Amino acid sequence: MPRLSEVIAALENLWPAERAESWDAVGTVVGDPGQEVTRVLFAVDPVQGIVDEAVKLGADLLVTHHPLYLRGTTTVAASTAKGRVVHTLIKHDIALHVAHTNADTADPGVSDALAGALDLRVTGPLVPDPADPAGRRGLGRICALDHPLTVRELAARAAERLPATAQGIRVAGDPEALVRTVAVSGGSGDSLFDHVRAAGVDAFLTADLRHHPASEAVAHSSLALLDAAHWATEWPWCELAASQLDEISDRHGWDLRVHVSKTVTDPWTSHSPSPGAPN
Repeated sequence: MPRLSEVIAALENLWPAERAESWDAVGTVVGDPGQEVTRVLFAVDPVQGIVDEAVKLGADLLVTHHPLYLRGTTTVAASTAKGRVVHTLIKHDIALHVAHTNADTADPGVSDALAGALDLRVTGPLVPDPADPAGRRGLGRICALDHPLTVRELAARAAERLPATAQGIRVAGDPEALVRTVAVSGGSGDSLFDHVRAAGVDAFLTADLRHHPASEAVAHSSLALLDAAHWATEWPWCELAASQLDEISDRHGWDLRVHVSKTVTDPWTSHSPSPGAPN
């Protein structure tokens, strides 16, 4: 069985910590480098429900996309929600490793997984990483459809292919407009509008779009916007990452058992449509 240090080294090779944004908090949060690893669980959020799932599964390592302590802390007391997570992990000898913005820009990364879930053909990064001479890494992806879809049809595909959430898919723009090219970005994407406009795509699928950036985007162009739940746009990466670790395990003869959590950790739990609202 591999040691945690060996598995972490493999994960760091996929998503080097130095490629994370300066404000990010990635890497190993909890874990003894010498402990053996036999079972790994991938999830988006390091919340108590996911940690409890890892305990029930008998996992030795939990890998999440979102950091546990993004803004730091002065306590891991079990009287706090995140402190309880730390206590539970240590009590059950479960390590926690985080790959966040270093997984966003990886090749393949979070947006590749999102594009794959929607059967979109990736043609390149939306915001290329200047440190990548191959021009494959970077934030977001520019994609092409095998055949044109209307905005309504693309939104329906996203609603069907992405994990179900209370929000579903919100759309801005003409629902009957044809889409041949689309930019995608897993997670919050309204800081990328300048790059999306420069790419000249027909639509932009992301999450957490705010009123003013979205309003300005549709006012200045025919760009269609598809706004999904943050968690739903990043969950496909868990399946991609699990398959990558499976391949590494097979290559090294580790015989790891790798799982993906299907627990919905999107914070929104219900949706009440306004009477007479547009569909």
